[in-house]
Amino acid sequence: MRQLGMIGLGRMGGGMTARLERAGHDVRTFDPGVESTAASLVELRDELEAPRIFWLMVPAGEITEAAFRELLGLAEPGDTIVDGGNANWRDSQRRHFEAAEVGVRFLDVGVSGGVWGVSEGYCLMAGGQADAVDAVEPVFASLAPEGGFAHVGGPGAGHFAKMVHNGIEYALMQAYAEGFEILRASGLDFDLAQIAGLWRRGSVVRSWLLDLLHAAFEAQGSDLAGIRGYVEDSGEGRWTLAAAVDESVPAPAIAAALFARFASRQDESFAAKVNAALRHQFGGHAVQPAVETEAPPPEEPGT
Repeated sequence: MRQLGMIGLGRMGGGMTARLERAGHDVRTFDPGVESTAASLVELRDELEAPRIFWLMVPAGEITEAAFRELLGLAEPGDTIVDGGNANWRDSQRRHFEAAEVGVRFLDVGVSGGVWGVSEGYCLMAGGQADAVDAVEPVFASLAPEGGFAHVGGPGAGHFAKMVHNGIEYALMQAYAEGFEILRASGLDFDLAQIAGLWRRGSVVRSWLLDLLHAAFEAQGSDLAGIRGYVEDSGEGRWTLAAAVDESVPAPAIAAALFARFASRQDESFAAKVNAALRHQFGGHAVQPAVETEAPPPEEPGT
């Protein structure tokens, strides 16, 4: 069993902490939004015995960079920083070499499993030096189900693998979404929950995502009336496409899935207006008049 400091107790970090504690690890925590944790990263460091393991589970971007910088300033040679968030793989490569300059080990670990990981286990893709992976291996073994952890390569490899994993996830989700919309539009009065449940048994399209879709239909009804069709993206699909362009690899399904997410956020597509106007101009096709809608109220700060 190992001791480690978990930084960030959101949906993922909180679940991972619970799973590790159940396995007997000594997990000390820091999250500025949780009173029961250490008051600062310095206090967290002082609670840990050297050589320390710091595990970051915070949003990618400025928050990760700030936390990494602070940790780099207070960690000691031989300590290990693990970034389990969805950071860009190139940032992870840079952080690896910056940490190495002061004798600190750095691992980029792609983590998949969502809110179900606490009970089912997390799939872990670790990038970095082998000695750093070995130092944290007991933690990986407790977080992952059997066969659910691998050292996939050198610095940046863990986050690159997770990036592509999420790009594939986009395309799989979009394929299910389009298929069930075709079923719903057919006029054949399909019970979509029944179809989703049926395809989970023996079908070549069965998957955990289909299990989750079936659960959503069961909870929300086949029309999903309580859910707005607005789909965010957290960046990995964009980075996957950027890598595909850099490597001249065709990735039309992932590209279409990402653009479908963009389209979901439009109340009305301007591109569709252009298409309608062009059809009217060259072919005299009828156009639908615009429907006036009230402007939405301004958002409150921080929402």
